[in-house]
Amino acid sequence: MTKRPASLSPAAQSRIDRFVDWVDGRLESEDPTAAVVQEVLARIHGDGDVYDRWQSGESVSLAERIRLDTYDPRHVSVKADSWAEKDEDRFAASKPLRWLWTGFDASPLAHNVAVALPFRQTLANHLFAEAGDDLQLFHGIRFPYGHNIEMGDRTVVHENVLLDDRGRLDIGDRVSIADDAVLHSHGHDIVDQSDVSIYRTVVEDDVRIASGAMIGAGSRVGRNAMVGAKAIVRGEVPAHHVAVGAPAESVKVKPGWESAAPEPGQLPDTRETRRIEYDLPDDLRAVDEFQRRLRPPDDEGP
Repeated sequence: MTKRPASLSPAAQSRIDRFVDWVDGRLESEDPTAAVVQEVLARIHGDGDVYDRWQSGESVSLAERIRLDTYDPRHVSVKADSWAEKDEDRFAASKPLRWLWTGFDASPLAHNVAVALPFRQTLANHLFAEAGDDLQLFHGIRFPYGHNIEMGDRTVVHENVLLDDRGRLDIGDRVSIADDAVLHSHGHDIVDQSDVSIYRTVVEDDVRIASGAMIGAGSRVGRNAMVGAKAIVRGEVPAHHVAVGAPAESVKVKPGWESAAPEPGQLPDTRETRRIEYDLPDDLRAVDEFQRRLRPPDDEGP
């Protein structure tokens, strides 16, 4: 893709730089992260004056107080709160930062690329297990935790991508993930949906994942490979291969790389080698969300 340089006026760029540096400094401070997130989101969404009045002890309306509560991740519930297999300490640390990511994406600022890219880079530096340099992270990227994502340098994640890090996602350098793609790291038993398996899913350096593609939990996409639009990968895409279809198969090797890659064909299924074992708490009080009858018709049990 050919691109041309784009820049703002020096004054506008200076304001953005100061804003992102302020957010970074607040997140680096000794203040509780949740309190910092509440302040940042209040100011982003135009409630800075309300926040300041509340902080000074002045009265605020009931609606204003509910808005302030919603900016505070200590007063919100998210889907991952109920997942039993997660590391509770790591989740407690990452939830406020993920809430800041979500709240920022709900603001007009999130569509101004000049603000949004450095803002998300700063958040990734604080939230991801590892965040490379010069990331381009666009609007609508979703993830349940954030703390199980490793991402290399100069990687681009386009709009409305799901990075499911319920297990672990390892994404290399210079990767391009197009709009609406999905990278999974967990799955459910086909009979008992409450039986969750988690995996390490790997996308190596220089990979391209096209629009709407899905990388299944535990899959691996080798270096310099390409996954075609709407492909569904369940297994391993060898380095330098092009995989398309549902389920995906390798249909060719990138021109010039034939001597460095095996012949195209069915993808080897190595997902089980990247399964992550976990233990549930002994005192877990499980919730039967669906209350389904899981036994087949010829089984007389409950």
